[in-house]
Amino acid sequence: MKGEHLGELEELVLLTVGSLMHEAYAVLILEEIKSNTRRTMDVTAIHSVLRRLEKKGFVSSEMGGASKERGGRRKRFFTLTKAGRSVLDQSMELRYSLYQKLPKLTFTGLG
Repeated sequence: MKGEHLGELEELVLLTVGSLMHEAYAVLILEEIKSNTRRTMDVTAIHSVLRRLEKKGFVSSEMGGASKERGGRRKRFFTLTKAGRSVLDQSMELRYSLYQKLPKLTFTGLG
């Protein structure tokens, strides 16, 4: 079905949102991805992906309360939806199925 395909970054963001549970907001998602993948990116890219994922119905969001440390600004928190979990399950099943088809390699120590 069109719209259910995930790009690599979308999949990483979606997995991260799910793993952070109800604490997922753009800056923390960015930090988690950077620490786990060593990828260099900025928060603008994360915001863009989160908007796409929300439009596809894979995440939902709500505004948190204002805080003094953020100068009274509020954070938008993201949560994995049932549709988001389903598309991740399908993606992981496909990856695992393809991985299982890889031939076993024997290494001779050359190269």
